Amino acid sequence: MTQTQPSSAPDRRIWIDGTLVPWASATVHVLSHSLARGSLVFDYLSVHETPRGAGIFRLGEHLERFQRSVGIVGLPMLQSFDQLFAGACEVVRANPGATALKVMAYVPSEEVDVVPMDERVAVAMAAYDPVADVILRKPNPRRMPKAIALKIERVRRRIESHLPTHAKAAANYLGPMMAKWQARKEGFDEVVMLDEHGHLSEAPTSNVFVVDAAGTLRTPSLDAVLPGVTRMSIVEIAKHEGVAVHEGVVEPEELERAAEAFLASTSVGVWPVASVDGNAFAIPAPGPISARLKDRFDRIVAGGDPDFAHWLTIADAK
Repeated sequence: MTQTQPSSAPDRRIWIDGTLVPWASATVHVLSHSLARGSLVFDYLSVHETPRGAGIFRLGEHLERFQRSVGIVGLPMLQSFDQLFAGACEVVRANPGATALKVMAYVPSEEVDVVPMDERVAVAMAAYDPVADVILRKPNPRRMPKAIALKIERVRRRIESHLPTHAKAAANYLGPMMAKWQARKEGFDEVVMLDEHGHLSEAPTSNVFVVDAAGTLRTPSLDAVLPGVTRMSIVEIAKHEGVAVHEGVVEPEELERAAEAFLASTSVGVWPVASVDGNAFAIPAPGPISARLKDRFDRIVAGGDPDFAHWLTIADAK
């Protein structure tokens, strides 16, 4: 059944350069530089209800990555780390029930050249519920399966010299978007890219983890992927759980013959893989190690694990 799209904008306020503005007012011109040239840099964080209040997961690490991305792209952003940190907490407090936080640096002015004449960089932060505020407002909202059918993309590859993988910039997502869109048409849920050498890289917005027959957790090194904060967290959790971890070159054949596999990102947490290129794993997803790491991760972000309580920033803490 087709769902009727809501007529009104979400009742949210977005932080732009230190001011909270209504959702519908958070706009830029169609000729803005970041829209026309893809120069927007962003980061994406998760927000969780905990016994202590709304908790932002690994806020400091996300903002450090955001600042690195801004530096790689060369945007002359003026906001300091402390201003970004305070702004993130402010916008989460202003939007109760938010489950995500998106931080963006962009050039809002209308421009004609690839290098803007007006170099002012705006910073916006949106704290919202992606499902209620965006997905369910679409005419035909897409549901996320509990375990995914994954395709290995062997034609389009991540080419480091085009735009550094470590820059979380809008322009970096065009190739992966094209690959994922095609994979969706072929009946897959998600796609994983290869790097320019043919090694396993990452999914469009997630890092990939493979569990081999010996029970070792294998994931591509940071040379080939965006340094995912959730990726980093899973590696730390796995070591804490006594799971052997290998960070290095991972071949696509290792994913094909894996005992189990999963994707990890802010938006999906730990997302088990059910099949690769149409071939299901012998063990139904999630496999035992995937399930173990997912359970621990879910407990941590809910504020129920004292060993990792420091990973949560409570937005309304005094």
